[in-house]
Amino acid sequence: MAVLNKKEWQETFDIIVIGSGAAGLSAAIEAKITGADVIVFEKMKITGGNTRISDGALAAADNFLQKEKNIEDSPQLFFYDMMQTGKGLNHPELVKTVTEQSAAAIDWTCNELNIRYLNRLDRFGGHSAARCVTTQSHSGIDLIKAMVAKFTSLNGIIRTQCCLKRLITDQSGSITGIEIQEGNQSPDKVSGAMEKKIRARKAVVMATGGFANDIRFRSFLDPRLDDSVKTTNQKGATAEGLIQALDINAFPVHLSHIQLGPWGCVHEKGYGKGGRFASYAVYPAGILIDPVTGLRIANEWGSRKVRSDAILKTGRSCIGIVDAQGAEKELASLAHCLETGKVKAFDTISDLAAAYKIPDALLQKTLNTYHDTIDQGIKDPFGKPLSPSTPKIECPPFYAIHLWPKVHYTSGGVGINSRAEVLDLHQNPIPRLYAAGEVTGGIHGAGRLGGCALTECIVFGRIAGKNAAHTSF
Repeated sequence: MAVLNKKEWQETFDIIVIGSGAAGLSAAIEAKITGADVIVFEKMKITGGNTRISDGALAAADNFLQKEKNIEDSPQLFFYDMMQTGKGLNHPELVKTVTEQSAAAIDWTCNELNIRYLNRLDRFGGHSAARCVTTQSHSGIDLIKAMVAKFTSLNGIIRTQCCLKRLITDQSGSITGIEIQEGNQSPDKVSGAMEKKIRARKAVVMATGGFANDIRFRSFLDPRLDDSVKTTNQKGATAEGLIQALDINAFPVHLSHIQLGPWGCVHEKGYGKGGRFASYAVYPAGILIDPVTGLRIANEWGSRKVRSDAILKTGRSCIGIVDAQGAEKELASLAHCLETGKVKAFDTISDLAAAYKIPDALLQKTLNTYHDTIDQGIKDPFGKPLSPSTPKIECPPFYAIHLWPKVHYTSGGVGINSRAEVLDLHQNPIPRLYAAGEVTGGIHGAGRLGGCALTECIVFGRIAGKNAAHTSF
């Protein structure tokens, strides 16, 4: 790679951050706090990436709410849960970094960004404890607004509609800057864009996110995931940033491990209110039924992969069922879903069965067996941890929703170490290149636990920003 002279660079900054989601902005803030000159490039018209449209949940062990509510947890238990869900394919060093720094990440959002959380803890599938906190608006927009405000208050610069074209290296392979297309109108349309070369005195931080909305890229890795499978991601979740890193010999890790969200509602685009109702009400307090057999098909508290694979195996959308008591935690999304028809309410289980053409006697038998398992302390055949305190499904009205998985998260990306340095094909750090967030691989292995994405973004975003800022010229 030819070395550019000073005249060929249009602009120069200490730190260049590519991507303005939670990972990129966390890195930018930390780098700026050290006094570095930092710019953030975002390819879309607005900041935030997938963080903006997320449900605002962050998983952390020994977090402040757990301490207030006397819920026992530990980074070691969190580590075990992540490794179990990842089928042991996770890189332990990276998992340990996330789990041990998870509570500090949430404290940082409170103290540095003034983020406030709901006074509740959620336990998602695959977690051994209720350890997920949620922003007050139940959306990642709270994080993005606060991060943008903090970064700009430090005189940081953010430019939107700037798409990464390539990473520029010198003859030694060290990152010297980037080439962007400025003025993009959409992720796949760059006409009219102006090319610029931006020099980085210190380092570049990759925070370009995942590729769940890149149908061509994801379906080459997993041919099942063609355009018939929808996604929860925003339009900018495409692979060009990852491709540029791979083009300079970054180590690819777990690219084919693409996570599906089992709470995808067939009657809406994206994640939506139906997905939220299923995630926060149906799965924690209800059951998942194959409408043809009337039988449960999975551990409703199992990992996302376990539940998604179970639905896909039936070959049809399945029915999530919860009662009035179980729905109390999600009344806001329930109201919207009832109004739009995404969720339907029934006075009796027989009425529900008739509406979805489920064999009534078989569904009644399934419910009776489920309740007997709760009452008698019998081991659930699907491995769901049931006990006498587990809520039953017996308080009308009964609510039902059609569920079919959607592409939600791409666990693979570039390899990094615990310093957030991007590794080459020989597992050596690529000089002056860092990465954080969904563009990286190795943290989640074969499957990601709910609530871990934002936590990971903040943990490794902060690490990347600090280390980038201390990189020598």
